[in-house]
Amino acid sequence: MPTPFAHIWAAVAISPFFSDKRNLVKLLLLGALCTIVPDADVIAFDFGIPYGHLFGHRGFTHSISFSVLFSLLIIGLFYRDSFANRKIWLPLFIYFFLCTLSHALFDAMTNGGKGVALFAPFYNERIFLPWRPIKVAPLSIDGLMSDWGRKVLISEFKVVWIPCILFWLTVLGLKRVR
Repeated sequence: MPTPFAHIWAAVAISPFFSDKRNLVKLLLLGALCTIVPDADVIAFDFGIPYGHLFGHRGFTHSISFSVLFSLLIIGLFYRDSFANRKIWLPLFIYFFLCTLSHALFDAMTNGGKGVALFAPFYNERIFLPWRPIKVAPLSIDGLMSDWGRKVLISEFKVVWIPCILFWLTVLGLKRVR
């Protein structure tokens, strides 16, 4: 898996499409939460649930279905009044959906693990994307401070951080030109 830093950049990169200045901090914080919450499934190991199980690591919480459900939950909890107005809730749903799904897509671009159950619960096969340039991150702070961690951060910087920052700056620039 990539580090949480890489996952959060997805929320930042696409935020200009979905925010106005009034709710930007709330939107970014909830978007960041959406990008990292799929890894809450690591607690499955503590309960003896195997990696390849539907509810194991990179299972259901890394699926399109979970992204839909979690996005609706976030809107229900933090933007309850928006359900009455499709012009408000639909962009919020799309933003939170993309943030949550980005986690699975980034994990599917790593060079380790067993892939992600992107189509769970309908199809539990773990898959990777054809392009896998992100080095899988260590699961500890000590590991992140090691030579392996440095290599992970460098790969993320090249493949995730720089493209996300450039995308974000481009979208902001285009919004200002309009």
